[in-house]
Amino acid sequence: MMRVLLKSKISFATITDAQLYYKGSITIDQKIMEAADLIEGERVDILNLNTGARLQTYVIKGKPGSGVICLNGPAARMGLKSDKIVIISYGFYNEKETGAAKPKYVELDDENRITNTYMA
Repeated sequence: MMRVLLKSKISFATITDAQLYYKGSITIDQKIMEAADLIEGERVDILNLNTGARLQTYVIKGKPGSGVICLNGPAARMGLKSDKIVIISYGFYNEKETGAAKPKYVELDDENRITNTYMA
């Protein structure tokens, strides 16, 4: 049996832009992606703390150190610039792997700079 478990979580990200007429996705600063063990094209859930909206999309790599967190395409309708969001990714684990699975947590400040990282 395979189980779906939390792989990484980015907390308190601030939306820096929303581009409705763009291929759908979320652009994330490459440094933040690396800290959260995300790769381009990976599926993520986006939870908007301001509205309660929740959506699934995929990651596009943003310029390293830019702090970019941009909702693209239809996802742009799910949040406004300056909204706070949580970005979550999951992994598929077999029964033997579940005990060793350690999710990565990344916390950001208001300018999307990494303030803390840890594993649970």
